[in-house]
Amino acid sequence: MGEVVIEVKAPGEGEPDFVAIPFPEGNTEGAFSNGARELDGRFKGRLQRLADSGDLKGELGTTVVLHTDGELNARRVVVAGIGKKEEVDADALRTAASAVADRVADVGGTLAWLLDDSLPLPLAVQARAIVEGTMLGSYSPARWKTQEKPAARVEKIVLYTTAGNGLAESASRIATVGKWVNFARDLANSPPNELTPEALAMRAAELAGPTLAVEALDSARIDELGMGALSAVGRASSNGPRLIVLRYEPARATREDLVLGLVGKAITFDAGGISLKPALKMQDMKGDMAGGAAVIAAMAAVAELELPVRIVAVVAAAENLVSGDSFRPGDILRAANGKTIEITNTDAEGRLVLADALWYARREGATHVLDLATLTGAMELALGDFYAGLFANEEGWLHEVLAAAKTSGDHAWPFPLHPRYRRYVDSSFADLKNSSDLRQGSPVLAAEFLREFSGEGPWAHIDMAGPGFLERSRGDYLTQRGGTGYGVRLIVELAQSLSS
Repeated sequence: MGEVVIEVKAPGEGEPDFVAIPFPEGNTEGAFSNGARELDGRFKGRLQRLADSGDLKGELGTTVVLHTDGELNARRVVVAGIGKKEEVDADALRTAASAVADRVADVGGTLAWLLDDSLPLPLAVQARAIVEGTMLGSYSPARWKTQEKPAARVEKIVLYTTAGNGLAESASRIATVGKWVNFARDLANSPPNELTPEALAMRAAELAGPTLAVEALDSARIDELGMGALSAVGRASSNGPRLIVLRYEPARATREDLVLGLVGKAITFDAGGISLKPALKMQDMKGDMAGGAAVIAAMAAVAELELPVRIVAVVAAAENLVSGDSFRPGDILRAANGKTIEITNTDAEGRLVLADALWYARREGATHVLDLATLTGAMELALGDFYAGLFANEEGWLHEVLAAAKTSGDHAWPFPLHPRYRRYVDSSFADLKNSSDLRQGSPVLAAEFLREFSGEGPWAHIDMAGPGFLERSRGDYLTQRGGTGYGVRLIVELAQSLSS
């Protein structure tokens, strides 16, 4: 789904192809909002009769489609189950909107959604959830299929409400973000023979504009800067590494003393190097660049929205392959900040490329840093595919990022950092090692490793191994395998909060 037009109208206005009406689970008496009852009056009470007879289901994600036969301006009504009313949250409405989007995919066109002032959510939150659920739920990863018939697009979303002051503008901004979330998903789903580090840099360069500058440092420049960690990871591949740097300079920044630094891991394919991964599901390792994809897409979203906050983004892109030039267990690398790293596992490569990227972000003036990476399988074991793990070196910065995660729908859960965890990456031969054989606390020791390269000032790390790339439907509004665009909404929300 590309650009989507957003409008706000009084219930019943216009001639949409579909009008969606939220319907809660449980007692049917008073289940419909005032606006829905008004529409049902024109529909000769058919909705209430179906509700009373039990033909309408309120379970979350269920839908019933009715043709109006000219009794309403809309051609069809979709009754959307939203679950128990007292439990409805933004994710529930996203899920309901996704289910509706799936039902209208054969027709597309204009979809009107009736906002319900009886729900325990402000209208602005409802509008955001409906737009996001429609756009993200409509996404298809099948763009490489030659015989695939594309679904009909929802070209316009109409929000039905009588209290919509400022709602259209804010919902349109959410639609802009949704477009870039799906762009990040396209990047994560791209096959590794198509999306090499150089190709990713070229895709990023296409986004450059008046306020967004993009450059890519090649292998030679990476070596000149002493980025021994990034260089080592990428040297086994004929597709050399790239350090992709994006700088957003708004016409006016609200805070001149603040530069948000974003760092993304972009391993465009991860075979594990000499510490070779198992063959099963290795094809999904094309998604090991989902953190970098989120950073690139979020920078484009911020630029389009013209948020008044300065940002520098650094994406470390490489392929981790096997060849006669592979880095080895036992090697000692020197990172750009001068620290030496003993390699004990070549499949712990993400933290290596992030180490040099974090240093570069600080070098370029970042005062507050956030990195995003599909880093450790243990984080997925701990939190599954719904939450990412969040680490930070300052309590205040942790809560700012956590608030952005909660508001945006890119959920995160705080994990501890403590100096005693540093011993897990102590090395007898170098300043530190890149993994531990104790099989304990691996997401935390990875974060402690990164802290060694995070520089001075607030820094946070998001391990998005679970929600960044799905093996199967999540059962909500993210129904497709592959990239989810996790992080784009979070970054935009964080940038918005920092600029206010």
